Amino acid sequence: MATDSKVPEVGKRAPAFTLPAYPEGKVRLSEFKGEKNVLLYFYPKDNTPGCTTESCDFRDRVTTFKKNDTVILGISPDSVKSHEKFATKFELPFTLLADEDHAIAEKYGVWVEKSMYGKKYMGIQRATFLIDKEGKIAAAWPKVKVNGHAEEVAQALKELG
Repeated sequence: MATDSKVPEVGKRAPAFTLPAYPEGKVRLSEFKGEKNVLLYFYPKDNTPGCTTESCDFRDRVTTFKKNDTVILGISPDSVKSHEKFATKFELPFTLLADEDHAIAEKYGVWVEKSMYGKKYMGIQRATFLIDKEGKIAAAWPKVKVNGHAEEVAQALKELG
């Protein structure tokens, strides 16, 4: 099922969501409004090399993000149970959201057709969104390359003030 949704533009309101989460149970984007910036990163799958590297890079910079009033939310189509194993194994000190029906990935324009070994399938395009305290997209990385990405996001956050 292809989607026509586009990646939300910088300056626009971030699409709202409420999702099952590890460890909180359920997380609503609106609960951070007026309180915290949100670093929302979409990744394809728990316990895969690129996703593990990216998640651990964010983990290793968690104090930088906390200092800048920012919560980290990772989101993938994996189940809460899968997230629990992943977060425990790699000591991830932030919330992982289960978007099992990929409805939120579609809202953010990152549920896309992919290709591997000549087979086409639908999946998550690795992407990151920095959402400010007003609930607007402050920065977006619609096609993330893992190496150096967490540092790039940390820099953008510093510029956000």
